[in-house]
Amino acid sequence: TLNPKPLAPKGISASLGCSPTSAEVASYLDKHDKLRHLREKFLVPRIADLPPSDLSLVDGTKDCIYLVGNSLGLQPKMARKYLDEELEKWAKMGVHGHEKGLRPWAWAENTIENLMANIVGAKTEEVALMNGLTVNLHLLLLSFYKPTATRHKILLEDKAFPSDHVSKEQLVPGEETLRTEDILEVIEKEGDSIAVVMFSGVQYYTGQLFNMAAITEAGHRKGCYVGFDCAHAAGNVELRLHDWGVDFACWCSYKYLNSGAGGIAGAFVHEKHKDTIKPALLGWWGHDLNTRFQAKSELLSGVSGFRLSNQPILLICPLQASLEVFHMTSMQAIRRKSLLLTGYLEYLIQHYYSEDPNQPHKPHVRIITPLDPEQRGCQLSLCFSVPIRKIFEEIQKRGVTVILKYSACI
Repeated sequence: TLNPKPLAPKGISASLGCSPTSAEVASYLDKHDKLRHLREKFLVPRIADLPPSDLSLVDGTKDCIYLVGNSLGLQPKMARKYLDEELEKWAKMGVHGHEKGLRPWAWAENTIENLMANIVGAKTEEVALMNGLTVNLHLLLLSFYKPTATRHKILLEDKAFPSDHVSKEQLVPGEETLRTEDILEVIEKEGDSIAVVMFSGVQYYTGQLFNMAAITEAGHRKGCYVGFDCAHAAGNVELRLHDWGVDFACWCSYKYLNSGAGGIAGAFVHEKHKDTIKPALLGWWGHDLNTRFQAKSELLSGVSGFRLSNQPILLICPLQASLEVFHMTSMQAIRRKSLLLTGYLEYLIQHYYSEDPNQPHKPHVRIITPLDPEQRGCQLSLCFSVPIRKIFEEIQKRGVTVILKYSACI
């Protein structure tokens, strides 16, 4: 079993009798990667097909190096097959497709919610697949955020994803990440006036993984509801939403969960609220399937009652294709590989491009993501001592797909 620590390359290279930076280390890691076969379940773009590629610099027939799963995941190979099946069913059956076939349209999302629940550490009945992330965030906050004269604040981190900006808590000056002790201190100090603590699971700019269990416990001690935007956490890190007692959460599925641009999102409401927290906005899809077309109203309990309308089958198909790949392994195994792979990249960056006081003019890279592997997912956010736009352009020319954020970090 490989040891998933940032300096694992040193131990491996010692056993191989080579340098930690040798390609032999990478080859060894690939050979012993128990998840390597899952790469074949996805379509990896060729370098020649990427618009920024400069084919005078790189072989266009090779697969690109795709480092933007935190923006848009790759297409699962089975997605097209599942989409074709439903288009064919529509062509042949018409309206009967609502109740027939491999994934009846009237309840297709229910057939894969157990797969999603496994990924976020929830019970199946605590998860609903519906809408987009921002819509779900609105729906959940409408029910959980009930301000009073004394308890009316919403606490979230600075530089939260744009959909999260309701209120914010500032970073410590000069630091890019938040310290857990500072978050807990703010909750303890201000908690009596905080209605909802609403944090990211993984911070989209820095890649910091927040201690969701500790934040939830601290918020509950002060009588606050605690929710998380897990857009950059779902499919990236291990989640235990149910066990941690998180009140609510939501996430998109087009990033690490590979459902395609604008893919259907997920929502979580803990079972402890199933009879007490009700949706502020009602839709017919939140009612019992058996009486949905009747005049009487039978609102489903828990998160299922938050559904507004039927879910698009053409969005369910690619998500199913991806979730089935996740089901071939576990989030524990994915996290184990992530720790090793991200730590390996960190090691190489620091080896070649760390700041050297003895060479003040040497270009260097600064990693603003926490160096503690337990405080990050698989993202590394990099700042450069040289103009970043040029670095970004040259990387892209060579078939490496990355993201430039705020013209400040890659």
